[in-house]
Amino acid sequence: MDVNEIETLNLSKIRWDSHGLVPAIIQDVETKDVLMLAYMNEESLRRTLQEGKACYYSRSRQSLWLKGETSGHFQEIIDIKFDCDQDALLLTVKQTGMACHENHFSCFHYDLTHDGFKVIGEPEVRPEPTLGRTLELLTDVIHSRNQERPEGAYTTYLFEKGIDKILKKVGEECAEVIIAAKNADPEEIKSEVSDLFYHVLVMMEEREVGVSEVARELQKRRK
Repeated sequence: MDVNEIETLNLSKIRWDSHGLVPAIIQDVETKDVLMLAYMNEESLRRTLQEGKACYYSRSRQSLWLKGETSGHFQEIIDIKFDCDQDALLLTVKQTGMACHENHFSCFHYDLTHDGFKVIGEPEVRPEPTLGRTLELLTDVIHSRNQERPEGAYTTYLFEKGIDKILKKVGEECAEVIIAAKNADPEEIKSEVSDLFYHVLVMMEEREVGVSEVARELQKRRK
């Protein structure tokens, strides 16, 4: 979307409140953590679309603020949606650094307990994606390698060698997982299971089977 398209973009379907604002929920693209709640007006939304970085409206200062302008903790826009009532936005972002002014990754780092609010997590610590999300992200990289075939990449080598080579590697990694388990070495087990997961994902990409399809199959087996 170029500048002219952004300037003429019809935002009238959004149900701005009496102050011309709409709440925006911010979610990290990698961890899927909800990072913060902010507000946007039409000007800040258009600037966000134009610059590709989240810009909000500060109700206390009554002015626009580009997230990360002073801290360097910018939010690169991946996707923007609004809800069925058209009165709230969901921004999916790639968060640089910490999102919260208290130096936590997410502003939602307080847990409600019988004794009040308790801080959860540590400042300056970026949470790691879950295993499921990590596999999704790795799948995206493998798919990209299959489409682009960058020279020198190991994944490219596997796709160019074909399914027999890929299956040979899957078999080898299965055997190495068994050996690692027999050796009872946690570090070796982690390494070999990671190798197996990777090669299985390459096989799935080659055979055009998505991780979401496997997820649905596993869901059926939950009891």
